[in-house]
Amino acid sequence: MRTNKKIILTAILLAMLIVLSRFLSIKTPITKISFAFVPTMLCAIWLGPKWTILLNVLGDVIGATLFPSGAFFIGYTISTAVSAAIYGFILYKKEPDSYNDKQLLLRLIIATVLVAIVVNMGLNTLWTSITTGKAFWALLVTRIVKQLIMIPIHVIVIFALEKALRKPFDKYVRSSND
Repeated sequence: MRTNKKIILTAILLAMLIVLSRFLSIKTPITKISFAFVPTMLCAIWLGPKWTILLNVLGDVIGATLFPSGAFFIGYTISTAVSAAIYGFILYKKEPDSYNDKQLLLRLIIATVLVAIVVNMGLNTLWTSITTGKAFWALLVTRIVKQLIMIPIHVIVIFALEKALRKPFDKYVRSSND
C-alpha cells in the first residue's frame, strides 16, 4: 500500500479514535470505558506497529490538547504507545491472506490479553495510583474485573469488524493498482 493511502487511512482512524475516546466514552473516577480500541486494533491489523503507535500517540496528544479531561500526564501516552506496539506486532497482516480466521482469533486473544495485563492493569493502574494518590492494589482489583469483562468484548467486536471490512478494505484500500 502506498504511503499516501496509509496517511489518509491513519487520519480517518485518528478522527474516529478522538471521537470515540473523548466524546463517546463513559468516565468514572477510577476507569474509563470506550470503544477507542476499535480504530487502534484495525490500524494494527491493516498498517502495522509504526502507524498504530503514531495513531495512538497523536490521538492522545491531540485529544488531550483540544478536549482535555484533566491534566495531561505523559504516562498515559506511554501506555497508549505500548498498547499500539503490542497490537501492531501481533495483529499486523502484511498480506491480505497472511492468516486465516482461526489465526486472527488467536492473535486477537493473545494481543488483547497482553494489553490488558501489561498496559491496562499494569501501567495504567500505576499512572492512576500516581496521579490520584490511591493505593495501587486497591485500584487493581476494580481493573481486573473490568478487564475480564472487556477482553471478550474487544475480541468479538474486532473479529466481526475485520471480517466485515476485509473485502472492501482489500478492494479499495489495499488494491495494487494505486
